Amino acid sequence: MNFKKIKQKIKDVYLIKQFPREDNRGALRRHFCEERFKDLNLIIKIKQINISQNYSKHTLRGFHYYKKPNEEDKIVSCIKGSIYNIVLDLRKNSPTIHKWQYFQLSDSDNKSLFVPKGCANAYLTLEKNTWILYYHSKFYNTKYEASINYNDPYFKFKWPFKPRVISKKDKMNPFFKNL
Repeated sequence: MNFKKIKQKIKDVYLIKQFPREDNRGALRRHFCEERFKDLNLIIKIKQINISQNYSKHTLRGFHYYKKPNEEDKIVSCIKGSIYNIVLDLRKNSPTIHKWQYFQLSDSDNKSLFVPKGCANAYLTLEKNTWILYYHSKFYNTKYEASINYNDPYFKFKWPFKPRVISKKDKMNPFFKNL
């Protein structure tokens, strides 16, 4: 089973297209393969895998990232439902610093999103009962956890719908100018 790496406008951010095998029983899709990812120069040492279950349409999570020395790569996949996902480049030496890009991911598109170290990630669910699968290259550590407000005026994020469900923590995320 093969993968295709699709370059995006933000440096080192990629969509990963998976090609399922199908027959009369259904389909089998390889979601991750260290060997195949290495062939694509996507080297990620997976330390943790999480599933985020979102019960309501228009649930917002993010913007989350980790500070040095605990920066992490992550792979984000929507395995049930659909999301509007934004990646924000916060890497100091990046040619795309402070740029952001949105992606729509769904359970039927056979795509994942590679988010590199130093980029923040947020998403808004577009359907009820949406599930997100994350592969993380570092263990969760609150000491290095960081965030930016989803509605930060500095970045002028464009969300397709007004978020209806947001955690207290994410509502209180700082604005960029206050970091």
